[in-house]
Amino acid sequence: MDLTPSGALRRGICALTVAATVPYLTLKTLWLCGSTIGFGPDAEIAHSGAMWAANLVTFVMDAVAVVLALAFVRPWGRRIPAGLVLFPAWVGSGMLGALLIELPLIFGTELLLGTEPSVDPQGWLQPWVFAVVYGGFAVQGVALLAGFALHARERWAGLLSDRIGDLPRTATLGLQRTLAVTAAGLALPLAAARLYWALGGHLARPLRLLDGHRPARIIDAVTAVLLLAACTAFLWVVLRRTPQRRLAPALLTGWLAGGAVFAWGAWNVFVWLLQPDLPERTDTVPPAGQLAEAAQAGIGGLLLVTGALVLIERAHAAADIGSAA
Repeated sequence: MDLTPSGALRRGICALTVAATVPYLTLKTLWLCGSTIGFGPDAEIAHSGAMWAANLVTFVMDAVAVVLALAFVRPWGRRIPAGLVLFPAWVGSGMLGALLIELPLIFGTELLLGTEPSVDPQGWLQPWVFAVVYGGFAVQGVALLAGFALHARERWAGLLSDRIGDLPRTATLGLQRTLAVTAAGLALPLAAARLYWALGGHLARPLRLLDGHRPARIIDAVTAVLLLAACTAFLWVVLRRTPQRRLAPALLTGWLAGGAVFAWGAWNVFVWLLQPDLPERTDTVPPAGQLAEAAQAGIGGLLLVTGALVLIERAHAAADIGSAA
């Protein structure tokens, strides 16, 4: 099988990723131009400044997915500085990877337990919008992750074959450990809170989620698991307790789970910052809920800095070895 950058498999993955973005980008373009297609007849939110800003941000995010898909198969993609590839790929992997876990659980429970009565009496969006958006996201998630995996295997093959003990013990190792332990210390109570909400707890929940809303509880449960998985993976790497173990499993877990923690935490903070401009007060997040979202974004930020230090110093050590040789 041809896995070279110009190979048929990579071209197919790129084409699939781009095709999956077309319905979403088209819908967002229409909304940015003032169209109300897909909105309910009484959806005042369609004309709000907050919704326009959210549409612009999500349009740009999906457009970045197109650029990444092209970068994974074109020669210029291998010349882009690593950070400019890794950061958007990390965010995209986290957002779409979490959806790939959550969507089957949500639809599976709907099939087994039946659909809950609507908890959104305003009917902002037509049902077909959700099928278009999340169907596209599912395809994008699978294709983009596959494309990045092939790109990473070619560009950073040495890192994927390393053992934990091969990572350099540099001057920032103490800082890496401090950041990872701090993130884990914040993640434990936050994961407990998410599990409390997943089991039906109401304290600090948005008013519209107090009655039912099974999908939100599933998302809370998945988020709790991702928080714990991400911090465990980062601690495994920086504490170096098992130096003979392969780095790849911890790296993969930290990449996907840490990306999900950061991406969705930052997105939720962005959404509730826009909420004062939204017309529906029933979506208001209580202060404790806002603190939880901000804490998740902060945990993701700590993991981002930790991972960046690990990768940068490993790259510098490899460059030093290469120059010495």
